[in-house]
Amino acid sequence: MRYLPLKDTDRAAMLEKVGAATIDDLFVDVPEEARLDGPIDGLPMHASEMAVERHMRRLSKKNLAAADAPFFLGAGAYRHHVPASVDHLIQRGEFLTAYTPYQPEIAQGTLQMLFEFQTQVARLYGCAVANASMYDGSTACWEAVAMASRVARGKKKKVVLSGALHPHYAEVVRTMAKFTEDEIAGAPPSLTPRPDDDGLIARIDDNTSCVVVQYPDILGRIPDLQRIADAAHAKGALLIVVNTEPVALGAIEAPGNLGADIVVGEGQAIGVGLQFGGPYLGLFAVKDEKHVRMMPGRLCGETVDAEGKRGYVLTLSTREQHIRREKATSNICTNSGLCALAFSVHMTLLGEKGLRALAAENHRLACLAADRLAAVPGVTLLNEHFFNEFTLKVGRDARALVRELADKGILAGVSLGRLYPDSEGLDDALLVALTETTSEEDIQTLCDALTEALS
Repeated sequence: MRYLPLKDTDRAAMLEKVGAATIDDLFVDVPEEARLDGPIDGLPMHASEMAVERHMRRLSKKNLAAADAPFFLGAGAYRHHVPASVDHLIQRGEFLTAYTPYQPEIAQGTLQMLFEFQTQVARLYGCAVANASMYDGSTACWEAVAMASRVARGKKKKVVLSGALHPHYAEVVRTMAKFTEDEIAGAPPSLTPRPDDDGLIARIDDNTSCVVVQYPDILGRIPDLQRIADAAHAKGALLIVVNTEPVALGAIEAPGNLGADIVVGEGQAIGVGLQFGGPYLGLFAVKDEKHVRMMPGRLCGETVDAEGKRGYVLTLSTREQHIRREKATSNICTNSGLCALAFSVHMTLLGEKGLRALAAENHRLACLAADRLAAVPGVTLLNEHFFNEFTLKVGRDARALVRELADKGILAGVSLGRLYPDSEGLDDALLVALTETTSEEDIQTLCDALTEALS
């Protein structure tokens, strides 16, 4: 059916049908001060396609792209090399046109991919079951908290957040908890060489439904998960582990093997790319199969058809679109299917040996950078342990320093003062991340720039 713009008579007939005299009557519920009374100042009414393209190209040249500068940004989003074959495979028509795997008879490829994706995530996290993905790491973190409350049957309402949990994740939890009456027990981040595991454990009590810990944490440190898990379980609480850098699990132990009950995280680092902040990929897994029906989102399962041939189906879909709202575990609408596919393709290309080799190279470069940067006058390395991300004390306002170096074409890291604008004592802390995309020349460039900026 061809699209034809409405005529004035068509509009008049529609307005008459709904009982409105003019189009403006349709917006009477919008406060008058929020309505435009004319064109937006400085915005042209229209332009040709070529003119718009030229204008957008001029604007894009003002950006400093990750690939065009020494790049040390992390804090939950990481620049890794994504093989060209990943993009090629996810653009195959079979994947791009299969909207959603409701009908197994026409979506076997998508369902099989999600089944394999779930297997990869479960193995990566050291868990029994993983779902078919979620929107991103922060919302997956909240869904884990909500699941812990369901496991506790609402009898425990305290949620203990590590002070070293990514502040954006913590903010999502606090926002959603306003609607569930969960008590969020947070803490400020501690600028110490090791995570404050003692302080975290001290806040766990008999009313605690779950403890949320990031691994590695927002400062790049490695908490003692087994010790925290033992303390949580002694009080009948679940341990939720958040991982924002999945490549780290090629070098450090899987959280599920260290006592974690629920493991969630951000899968962006494998296969997805930075993409100006999204869309990203939430990962969600549980250690014990007895909790599988408490999980949010979708799960794909393997079965056989009437002829005994292997096939794939949606095994569980505990969401509002499938079951009654009061029985739903989440109001999540869908999974991040295309990003999950990219993750799964990249992980398959790497394999276990490739992931471990990638992790080793990330760690090697981070150790090299940490040693060189710590030798710069005025710079102190905070961490005792780290994977590919660590915190530096630079002796001056780190936000201003980051801006100064960005103006020189160096993306030096993330200021903790930017992440925690209301916390004291973090202004001179700089979070630095390295991946296999960082060259030794880039490291030396940052060292020279810091030496000059701090002299």
